Amino acid sequence: MKILIVDDHAVVRQGVQRLLSTLPNAVVYEAATSHEALACARNQHPDVVVLDINLEGASGLELLRRLRIENSGVRVLMFSMHAEAIYANRALQAGAYGYVCKSAGADELTTGVLRVFQGERYLDSTLAGELAISAVRAEDPMRNLTNREIEILRMLGEGKSLQGIADAIGIAYKTVANSCGRIKEKLDLPRTSDLIRFSIENRRN
Repeated sequence: MKILIVDDHAVVRQGVQRLLSTLPNAVVYEAATSHEALACARNQHPDVVVLDINLEGASGLELLRRLRIENSGVRVLMFSMHAEAIYANRALQAGAYGYVCKSAGADELTTGVLRVFQGERYLDSTLAGELAISAVRAEDPMRNLTNREIEILRMLGEGKSLQGIADAIGIAYKTVANSCGRIKEKLDLPRTSDLIRFSIENRRN
């Protein structure tokens, strides 16, 4: 079983590599950037990609989309610090086979990799409960946001400036500002300060 770990933190990659190397017949590769990940995927054809949703200068959701364009059968398990149901939902909608939070136990990650390798879907136990709760909510205020808008909203909640968001995603400042305007319209929020407060309040909802 070939596994590709994509994470921009070396300590995380090394820890996950040691853990997943204990799986039967596992060969583990590492990538720190979107470019490295695509190159490795093309050369090594991994069975499972363990992908962080946040990458330096790129979005894991965008990399997921590109991986699936090049290989529609690729099996991706998102591995993220974000435990909010909205991110798991978006990842699954984008074609991920599963989603495991970094706060989950090591057994959740190994189980997720094995299940995804077998072609099954997998969510860690905490997220499964979160998604069940979100499914019965009458309204999801973020249901009409695009993946890019979700990323911008998340970064606002983390305290990033518009220029910081533009630099992180690799787009123009004006594009971020215009996106914030559209997000405010969709969420019916009059000011950017309201948007930031909404993002912070919804990070753990």
